[in-house]
Amino acid sequence: MYQTLGYAALSEHSPLVPFHFERRALRADDVLIEIQYCGVCHSDIHQVKNEWGIAMYPIMPGHEIVGQVLDVGAQVSRFKKGDSVGVGCLVDSCGDCADCEEHVEQYCDQAVFTYNSQDKHSGAVNYGGYSKHIVVKEAFVLSIAKHLDLAATAPLLCAGITTYSPMRHWQVSAGQKVGIIGLGGLGHMAVKFAHALGAEVVVFTTSASKIADAKRLGADTVVLSTDAAAMQAHAHSIDFILNTVAVSLDLDCYISLLARDGVLCLLGVPDQAYPSPAVRSFIFKRRSLAGSLIGGLRETQEMLDFCAEHQITADIEKITIQQINTAYERVLTNDVKYRFVIDMASLTATEM
Repeated sequence: MYQTLGYAALSEHSPLVPFHFERRALRADDVLIEIQYCGVCHSDIHQVKNEWGIAMYPIMPGHEIVGQVLDVGAQVSRFKKGDSVGVGCLVDSCGDCADCEEHVEQYCDQAVFTYNSQDKHSGAVNYGGYSKHIVVKEAFVLSIAKHLDLAATAPLLCAGITTYSPMRHWQVSAGQKVGIIGLGGLGHMAVKFAHALGAEVVVFTTSASKIADAKRLGADTVVLSTDAAAMQAHAHSIDFILNTVAVSLDLDCYISLLARDGVLCLLGVPDQAYPSPAVRSFIFKRRSLAGSLIGGLRETQEMLDFCAEHQITADIEKITIQQINTAYERVLTNDVKYRFVIDMASLTATEM
């Protein structure tokens, strides 16, 4: 077993505090990773506060993990000591179902998540990346190109793949018009990907202060969604819209912007259900309403390679682990551009 340190919440009312725990001993197909950086995802906050009703305490978040290989099990062939690697939202799955065989492990009914999920072998609850080390099955470890900034790469393991996967599935490409709802941790990555794929990019936001930044990131047009005339100017013209915000929106106003055969894809899970959209909006233009969840391991590696080729990383603000509770408060007020990343070198034995 590996003795290590991290930050965890002991209850839904507890701040994140220093936590001493053990990682499992290396199995034959395991990789031991020293975590260098870990991104802060809004879902971390949902889990810590038990807003989804599934938290198992103590809970240690973190599923945007990058670091360096320290050791490998006897059967590991893809990685060696010193390699730069990443770990995202998944650390295991059944390996036998249709989803696993088709490399969309995120939809496996037995998917094991990086934290707040039970290990298939021991039944122990997994602890995430707000820590010094992690042990992960080789098949769920990803290669990171050496020239990418490691800290800015960390959010790609969730925010990146969550926006890249639906674009690849619905074949976003040059000549298409793509809408992005929201310009936050997910939205800013969606803009970068859609731009790199050659699409015309339209960003929808409620904040005029984000117009310049959206264009810097690659948006061709920025629309204030509160401006009915500006919205109407894009009616029946957009091939694919990605909703990156976890807010119960009036979907009809966006569905009306879709061209024939257009798709509106949902990523976030709002606290309250969406109002039911009008059926005729779909029928008369053969439009679709869809959803998407992160991405499988093969696609996540493809995304990381795409980012290496196109020099794409997240816009981040680095923090120390000691600033994590303040960072959570700032996420809730949208006071970050666009992802916090924890420098795990700040976590030392003096925390205990």
